[in-house]
Amino acid sequence: MAPAFQGAPASAAVPLRERILLIVLFIAVLASSIAFIEPSPHDALMGVLAVAGLVAGVRLNRNLTVLVFWLVVFNVCGLISLINALDIPKTVQYTATSLYLAVAAILFACLFSENTMARLATMRVAYTITATAAALAGAAGYFHAFPGAQIFAPAGRALATFKDPNVFGPFLIWPALFLTQDIITRRIRLTSIAALGALLLGLLLSFSRGAWFHFALSAAITIGLSFLTAPTQKTRLRIFVLSAVSVALLVAAIAVLISIPAVQLMVKERVHLINSYDVGQGGRFRMQELAVTAVLLSPDGLGPFGFATAAGVQQHNQYLQAFLVYGWVGGIAYIMLLLSTVHVGLRGAFRRTPWQPYMITALGAFIGEMAEGFIVDTDHWRHFFLLLGMIWGMGAATLRAGQPVPPAFGRAA
Repeated sequence: MAPAFQGAPASAAVPLRERILLIVLFIAVLASSIAFIEPSPHDALMGVLAVAGLVAGVRLNRNLTVLVFWLVVFNVCGLISLINALDIPKTVQYTATSLYLAVAAILFACLFSENTMARLATMRVAYTITATAAALAGAAGYFHAFPGAQIFAPAGRALATFKDPNVFGPFLIWPALFLTQDIITRRIRLTSIAALGALLLGLLLSFSRGAWFHFALSAAITIGLSFLTAPTQKTRLRIFVLSAVSVALLVAAIAVLISIPAVQLMVKERVHLINSYDVGQGGRFRMQELAVTAVLLSPDGLGPFGFATAAGVQQHNQYLQAFLVYGWVGGIAYIMLLLSTVHVGLRGAFRRTPWQPYMITALGAFIGEMAEGFIVDTDHWRHFFLLLGMIWGMGAATLRAGQPVPPAFGRAA
């Protein structure tokens, strides 16, 4: 007889302290889209969430040791390299933010390692609501749906309640992936289709090329893993057919939107940036070449904003950022953190657990964000650390459950 999943509630009766924790978790995630000010309401609520977690008996699972180790090494290196940049404004704030986000990732991992399904479901509902609302706000701003709406889309790009459309776009991806997977693997609901449509519209109108690529890669990974782990041939056929239909509908919807003159003009402008912003004399890729040289010459790191101060512009590459700011040891620690997270995610994605769909979509979004890191700095994206905590928390819950690994292609129909 297979062992019971320890990540599920033991009974229908939920203790009051757990209910309070779920309410605080819901509110904290709901506030995560308010990111135009720092510190944001979400940051303040994370402190409340930590207290609620302690009261509810949340503890550090020993299976999270590797996560904690690499985050500690990474941030200790950041504190050491800070010495090289103390005379640069906002460097202490940068380092403090890095420390806070590391703690947030560990907190999420601890939360999701126990009572896993109830906490994941609470997070999912809150994340989907807030992301959909943000996407609708961005679309309203872009199309000037009401007086003053343009505040949500200045300069012709939707950013909603974020400061940067290049952060707003990726924020929408995980709930879009979860809805997509739910539609193609389980059930088609009008509410899911409407929410997914809003999220994809917001993603398009962010005009973030990195976010577009991120979604395409993450969706391919999510669909591929869903297909490989499907329990029956019938489910695999459903995934194949509905995925093909979804791609066709998405292409048709994009074609319709691009036929709108304003959208078409912005798309052309974003494509044109490949020649000017990316590969020009002072473009992104030229800065990355200079950054590689700076990395080789600075084994202890330049500290926050060190390279940008010297070169006059950021290099827009998260991996170079890790080495430039945190030094060689910190950069290696960051890469090891990513690789170990992917390992945990893949191991969990092929295990038949109640939270398997969450693991598959979180891993898909995480790998997409890793790829986007080659063209943008992602080290302070709050949803990145939520994904990090989700994967490790679910991985720990899976190990606690002790569920054997099923065949990759499941059983025959």
